Amino acid sequence: MASSAGATGWLRGRVKAVPSGDCLVIMGSTKAEIPPEKTVTLSSLIAPRLARRGGVDEPFAWASREYLRKLCIGKEVTFRVDYTVPSIGREFGSVFLGDKNLALLVVAEGWAKVREQGQQKGEASPFLSELLRLEEQAKQQGLGRWSKASLHLLEPGASEASIRNLPPSAIGDPSNLDAMGLLSANKGRPMQGIVEQVRDGSTIRVYLLPEFQFVQVFVAGIQAPSMGRRAAVEATIEPEVTSTETNGDTPAESQLPLTSAQKLAASAAVSGEVQPDLFGREAKHFTETRVLNREVRIVLEGVDKFSNLIGSVYYPEGDSAKDLALELVENGLAKYVEWSANMMEDDAKRRLKAAELQAKKDRLKIWTNYVPPVTNSKAIHDQNFTGKVVEVVSGDCIIVADDAVPYGSPSAERRVNLSSIRAPKMGNPRRDEKPASYAREAKEFLRTRLIGRQVKVCMEYSRKVSIADGPNPVPATGSADSRIMDFGSVFLVSPSRPEGDEVTSAAGGSHPDGINIAELVVARGFATVIRHRDFEERSNHYDSLLAAESRAISGKKGIHSAKDPPVMHITDLVTSSAKKAKDFLPFLQRSRRHPAVVEYVLSGHRFKLLIPKETCSIAFSFSGVRCPGRDEPYSDEAIAFMRRKILQRDVEIEVETVDRTGTFLGSLWESRTNMAVSLLEAGLARFQSAFGADRIPDSHLLLQAEQSAKKQRLKIWENYVEGQEVANGTTSDTKQKEVIKVVVTEVLGGGRFYIQSVADKKLASIQQQLASLNLQAPPIIGVFSPKKGEIVLAQYTADNSWNRAMIVNAPRGAVQSPDDVFEVFYIDYGNQEAVPYSRLRPLDPSVSSAPGLAQLCSLAYIKVPTLEEDFGHEAAQYLSECTLGSSKELMARVEDRDTSGGKVKGQGTGTVLIVTLVDAEEDSSINAAMLREGLAKLERRKRWDTKERQAALDNLEEHQAKAKRERLNIWQYGDVMSDEEESDMPGSRGGRR
Repeated sequence: MASSAGATGWLRGRVKAVPSGDCLVIMGSTKAEIPPEKTVTLSSLIAPRLARRGGVDEPFAWASREYLRKLCIGKEVTFRVDYTVPSIGREFGSVFLGDKNLALLVVAEGWAKVREQGQQKGEASPFLSELLRLEEQAKQQGLGRWSKASLHLLEPGASEASIRNLPPSAIGDPSNLDAMGLLSANKGRPMQGIVEQVRDGSTIRVYLLPEFQFVQVFVAGIQAPSMGRRAAVEATIEPEVTSTETNGDTPAESQLPLTSAQKLAASAAVSGEVQPDLFGREAKHFTETRVLNREVRIVLEGVDKFSNLIGSVYYPEGDSAKDLALELVENGLAKYVEWSANMMEDDAKRRLKAAELQAKKDRLKIWTNYVPPVTNSKAIHDQNFTGKVVEVVSGDCIIVADDAVPYGSPSAERRVNLSSIRAPKMGNPRRDEKPASYAREAKEFLRTRLIGRQVKVCMEYSRKVSIADGPNPVPATGSADSRIMDFGSVFLVSPSRPEGDEVTSAAGGSHPDGINIAELVVARGFATVIRHRDFEERSNHYDSLLAAESRAISGKKGIHSAKDPPVMHITDLVTSSAKKAKDFLPFLQRSRRHPAVVEYVLSGHRFKLLIPKETCSIAFSFSGVRCPGRDEPYSDEAIAFMRRKILQRDVEIEVETVDRTGTFLGSLWESRTNMAVSLLEAGLARFQSAFGADRIPDSHLLLQAEQSAKKQRLKIWENYVEGQEVANGTTSDTKQKEVIKVVVTEVLGGGRFYIQSVADKKLASIQQQLASLNLQAPPIIGVFSPKKGEIVLAQYTADNSWNRAMIVNAPRGAVQSPDDVFEVFYIDYGNQEAVPYSRLRPLDPSVSSAPGLAQLCSLAYIKVPTLEEDFGHEAAQYLSECTLGSSKELMARVEDRDTSGGKVKGQGTGTVLIVTLVDAEEDSSINAAMLREGLAKLERRKRWDTKERQAALDNLEEHQAKAKRERLNIWQYGDVMSDEEESDMPGSRGGRR
């Protein structure tokens, strides 16, 4: 029985579906995840009914539904329920699209007939009279279903032509569809369709146009949460409502009570019901609001073993087409499925995978409780720099000289591993490991394009890996035998693209910073793209790398080809005997000049060269030119200079002879420049005329270059005085001493102290890195267990600043409490203190792992009392006042180096620089001041002292004599010598009997 629609008020909503020509499903305009819905049948209208499964349409049923669907699907409407019929559970109402009554529009076009009155009073539209008028007008004009009303307007067969010829439905009976045939005929070609049902978020049922083949399509590459299983009895006992029952007339058969069999079936169905998965309803609603009863494009991707169609679904939104799979994944309502994604194109797969990763990071919907796996990679932020490529280590690793750091600094050259790619390994000759296939070609490819070229480096992430014997490093689980590898993207800054190199970024062109080197290597088939795990850091241009790899695979380039690379056999004369090198000399003297490639810079004047024409590697040295030796001043700077000038570059050499060690001697040119001349001009080498100037090409140029460096007092000639030079190579006294501008950071006893070099910019960089860290969270006991000798971050008690530190002493066993005390040594400052466990943190990978910046020093030529000896504390206090408590500029002249302390292991140990500390403003020696104050003694003279040491002791003697005369501090009792000193005097030794 009909009842009045208890609401006389109007409601607003959006049309979600149009089941027929007189019925709409309207959802509310609330902010709820799944808004309420109402199915409204247009009052007093009867539209032709669409066919059920296996049935036939009523004439004009499809055209009627399509008219209403196109008119209002997805649009905002205003509606009011006019009356309801509880017996069939339907509501009838008036619906307005803007200011237009939908019922009037439908009737005016002839797509529905008007029913004047229902069984009960009040079961009629408020606009009934207008509906009747428009129906009569449509009949007269022969519109829509009234085409037969006026025979003079009737086209023969119009009614029959309006009935769809429906093929058998493939849903529930796969034999009704040749799935493979449909796929082969339409693979990759968009097919038009209208979605009739949404089973779940990733499964839709569609009429394929124009044949009206009704099929079920699984959205490729994804899977939405399941909608469970409903009771099967619902479909079994549902009463069938025909067109004559639409507005309230219900047959008596439909109201009969359930039979016993039906009740039993209902009970069994309820017991077998499966509830929807979490977010299953949300995913289904998401899909319904976008594609239900809408025209879509379907691109079939494949067919599974059950003959189910797998395809990509695109729906219109404005002027663009949206990918349903991508939208579901981006909103956290579906997960990426590898097996069906493999049917899709690579670009589409990458977009889905990237969207899922982002949804996991944002913990959207189905990923709300997602816990990311543990990873050994960590992002690096704001560490971009420019520089020149100095060395190509392999096809995926290069060394770049940072433009912002002087080339003599140890931190000037930075090793950069190309992000997210892996090239064939070069092997390790020390372990008899040969290069992998295409490893040489990959390295040579980069060498010819990058060496000496300006690049921009964008650091992206770091990984902690163990130093494994295998070709591929494995993630490190502990701190032992592991190292930090930094990864980044490198861009070749070039006005034009290298000839023959094809690089296409995801945007369709080159990157604004230049050509992506990793993409270049992958596109040529010299590297593969690493398949990262979820939440593992990766290249910011990962999609471009995958696209480049796809092109290389399709083009069968490099390692993707079936061909083996050409084999090159190189004779290594560097590790061979000197006799073999001498036997090879005539072959290198046949031609005057040979093209070669500098493989390594062994020292400033000695190199390893590859001579491709002779297929051999040789050790080569400049004739008559020598740089400072190892650990001598400017030795490292000479090596750095030559690395930037010639390493891995194409050069020409002229071999003159071979020495007794098998090293070939001669001249070397790079771009027609004699590199020995460049080395001498820079003041980083000496010319040894004793070698024989007549045998050296361009010997006059070498002499001129050396004279120029002397006049300008460059590097090794900074203390050069004309006329006082000892002949080249005749004595060790000619070595120039290193002078460093320093800051004293800590004073120990016995004249020892720690310094930092003012010229070293690494401290500011490390402090900046530490400032960017968030170290508020306390360490987790059991996860972070510092061991003795481990480098950590420690919070200095005096100012609460975080600094790099070494664990000097740790509690026995595992950490039990945040108050457990650790003794730490601050490797950048030299001071030491005990701190609780709560003030320690593990060393972040983004912080530089460079050696400590604090250098241990000792005052030269004098002996200062230790803290345990008399006047030891006074001596340390005075040295602190002169250094730590002073704003004066200090210079340290290195007189010698003491390596007996071994490696740096804590406070007061390690390699010691023996220095003369000078106050630059007053040009006075602090060593001499300590003697004047009676707080130190001169070291004893030895018979084998050099002239330089004897002269230094002579100069300091007068300062000690002054303190003795005035009986200052250690001389307060006069010149009293200890037993140890007396026993060491020449007169104290017993003569032979």
